Amino acid sequence: MVWQGEGMDSVRKRFRELHAAGTFVMPNAWDVGSARVLRQAGFPAVATTSSGLAAGLGKLDQQVTRDELVAHVTAVAAAIDVPVSVDSEWLFADTADGIAETVDLLAAAGAAGLSIEDYHPVTGCVQPLAVSAERVGAAAEAARRHDLVLTARAENLLYGHTDLDDTIARLIAYRDAGADVLFAPGLTGSDDIARVVAAVRAPVNVLALGGTPSVPDLAALGVRRVSTGGSLAWAAYGALRDAARELLESGTTGYRARGLTSAEVEATFGS
Repeated sequence: MVWQGEGMDSVRKRFRELHAAGTFVMPNAWDVGSARVLRQAGFPAVATTSSGLAAGLGKLDQQVTRDELVAHVTAVAAAIDVPVSVDSEWLFADTADGIAETVDLLAAAGAAGLSIEDYHPVTGCVQPLAVSAERVGAAAEAARRHDLVLTARAENLLYGHTDLDDTIARLIAYRDAGADVLFAPGLTGSDDIARVVAAVRAPVNVLALGGTPSVPDLAALGVRRVSTGGSLAWAAYGALRDAARELLESGTTGYRARGLTSAEVEATFGS
């Protein structure tokens, strides 16, 4: 759908403009169908989710290959007419050339933005700050060639490192290395979020988790973007589990009342 209307340059410009002021929600889709549902709901941009994509392929998070991710982004970006930002994990490379190659592939697939994490799934640890900042710099250089919005993620909080000062130092270093958006998944407290926003002085993404302030409250704290990670995928899989249990255990189909209507199916998937 992107290619039927405006070109990618315009889509990427529109995505960058979303980060200039205010607060917007960018939910994470896990397949083409969920991306269409979220677009139909009215969101101005959609992201992918590494864990949701992995689940759709019958895998755990961090087990998806680069080729599988590129194919996924190609399909999602072609199916919706809003910017797509890619949860691209560690960009599947250890070298600057490899990072640039991944960025180029995702740009060609139709991405308007992408992310890079400082956690290395092969070594199983958060990488040293100097190494991570250098990697962000390589990603930023490649992203600029395509006008992609680059999000740099400090993964400390997800892996038991609760020193907020260290997380803030990482985010500032990633900003200085060229990242457009800073993201520390796991931030939930209002005071901590406010500290991060004040310290980094750049657009901040917050992951909506249990206990995270509401979107209006996050906006009041100065958060620029709110994402959902894999939570929508898990909610959908949970609904499927509950429907399957009802069908198996009672033989009833009450779950049908919670599904899309025929009109919604037509509006979402018919064009």
